[in-house]
Amino acid sequence: MKTPKLLPWYARKAGVSDERAEVLWRRAVREATAETGWVGNPEYWGAAMTHFQHLLAEEQATFCAPRVTPLVRSQNRMWRLPLIAMEDVFSAIAANWQRNLDIFRKAA
Repeated sequence: MKTPKLLPWYARKAGVSDERAEVLWRRAVREATAETGWVGNPEYWGAAMTHFQHLLAEEQATFCAPRVTPLVRSQNRMWRLPLIAMEDVFSAIAANWQRNLDIFRKAA
């Protein structure tokens, strides 16, 4: 049986190799055949695609790839927040000091 043309796209999206996606597709086809009892009608193809997407999701869940990047980025922002606030305060103090010096120079 031929595989769908979008199979490599689904495989890349799930992070699975094309060969593994073909194995999962054949399994999904077998499950759809057992479920519907027919081959080739729209109900069959819908069931096959549903099973295939479910199998891809299960396969993707087996990968041990924790996503810590958002956590690290938020921690980095939280760590920098006091430094940014201090920089803003010092900029305001320097601007105020410069403004006062200009006023005293003009008055003298």
